[in-house]
Amino acid sequence: MSPTSSSSQPEPQRSNLITALVAGALIALVAANIYLYVQVDHVRGDMAKLRESLMTEMSNLRDASSVTTSSQMRHIETLKEELEAAREQARTAASQGKAEAQAYANQLAKQLEAEQAKVAQQMGAELNSVKSDVKQVASNADAKIAGVSNDVGTVKSQVSQTQEQLEKTISELKSVKGDLGVQSGLIATNANELAALKLRGERNYVDVRLPKTKQRQRFADIMLLLKKTDPKRNRYTVEVMADDKITEKKDRNINEPVQFYTSKGGHIPYELVINQVQKDLIIGYLSIPKEQVAR
Repeated sequence: MSPTSSSSQPEPQRSNLITALVAGALIALVAANIYLYVQVDHVRGDMAKLRESLMTEMSNLRDASSVTTSSQMRHIETLKEELEAAREQARTAASQGKAEAQAYANQLAKQLEAEQAKVAQQMGAELNSVKSDVKQVASNADAKIAGVSNDVGTVKSQVSQTQEQLEKTISELKSVKGDLGVQSGLIATNANELAALKLRGERNYVDVRLPKTKQRQRFADIMLLLKKTDPKRNRYTVEVMADDKITEKKDRNINEPVQFYTSKGGHIPYELVINQVQKDLIIGYLSIPKEQVAR
């Protein structure tokens, strides 16, 4: 490998690394948002299951309580009837029999009071059990929601940092005059800056990797043919074919907007910006107007 070719290698490696880092950051953000969506969906599903389970348990408790209470109330009503009968018998019985009947009535009264207290205690215990289940469901839901909220906060922080980095990168970009004397849009000099321009979305951008061949290569709606490269001076000559019209752009510099008009672009020129010149290879991008109007 010649010294000239060797000296041009570090820049592609650095550019590729920056491109990988930017792409990795974007992929991480997309993955984080997908993760949050899945987490929220899981929480919703868990909440629905917990709600359904709670409603089923409460329904079962109501049914069981209703059966138990109904049975105990019938028992209480029976005790009341027996107590009333015993009291009636005590009123009409002889003195000895009256004492026995009164004692029996008193026994029934105590038993009735005990049964009523038992029913009240059981219903209180069932109510406390339902309250405990409701608190547990609420606690589980709060924990899950808190976890998702923390994840949301983390992703928001990452998005904010990425946005700040993007704005910083864009603020460092420059606008220069192209080879036709027209003031260009913002110019990216490396893959990181190009990624920022793509995210900004003011123009369409097409990556260009053009080796020296005998055949023209298509990029969007134009054709390019690399004629010559001069890696030592960072210059190149390229042939542009647009609307069946061929124009030679000779001895252009890296990061210089090479401008040309097309019928689709109207009065806004297309711009070819080459960031790297290697032996028989140029690398850069094609900038295309967003809104194309025929001249």
